Amino acid sequence: MPTTDFLVVGGLAALIGSIVQGSVGLGVGLVATPIVTMLYPHLMPGALLVAATVLPLATLTREVRHADLGGLGWAFGGRLIGTPLGVWVVATVPTRVLGVLVGGMVLAALGAGLWSGRVPRNPGTLTTAGLVAGATGTASAIGGPPLALLYQHESGPKVRATLAVFFTIGAALSLTTLAAAGRLPGEQVTAGLALTPFVLTGFLVAGPVRRYVDDGRMRKAILIVVGASAVTLIVRNLI
Repeated sequence: MPTTDFLVVGGLAALIGSIVQGSVGLGVGLVATPIVTMLYPHLMPGALLVAATVLPLATLTREVRHADLGGLGWAFGGRLIGTPLGVWVVATVPTRVLGVLVGGMVLAALGAGLWSGRVPRNPGTLTTAGLVAGATGTASAIGGPPLALLYQHESGPKVRATLAVFFTIGAALSLTTLAAAGRLPGEQVTAGLALTPFVLTGFLVAGPVRRYVDDGRMRKAILIVVGASAVTLIVRNLI
């Protein structure tokens, strides 16, 4: 059973992350992953992957009709390649190296988007984003930034619904692949299930923030969350 301190600390992180993700479309991994990895490394990445499966399902109950299913087809093609890569990374590549590399790639993409005003969304970029998200999401439970950048100019409901479909299927794929490779201990699954009440609570209280960002602030919110995610990955793995 998860310890009391894990429920308090991990639960609070999951709650705050869920408020962010319930508003912007991503954020549970950004907020909770650094804390859980630092204090409870034996519970990663499975605990947050389990918890992260619940929130997008809640989002889809409200906004599924807005999802860009056509674009997701290309992204999932990349995810299928990236997920086994992520399992290999968990087993062989130092986590610090991965975190710094991924954080740098996300910052580079963020900078390119700010410079040009728009990151092109086409089969190539969607597939690449899916591949990177599959690898990093499986290895670290932070896989949203690459795809979020491609949808930064879309409406709030479209961003949240599209990312929710991607996260739901992607997290299930990552968990299945980790389990098949013997990299998903039961204690990680139990810990993830223990976090789900906090995740659902965060979604329920995110309404006011969601309405705020939907009032013409969605792109700014995405850029802030994505940038913070990249910096968090880099700093976490350098110290």
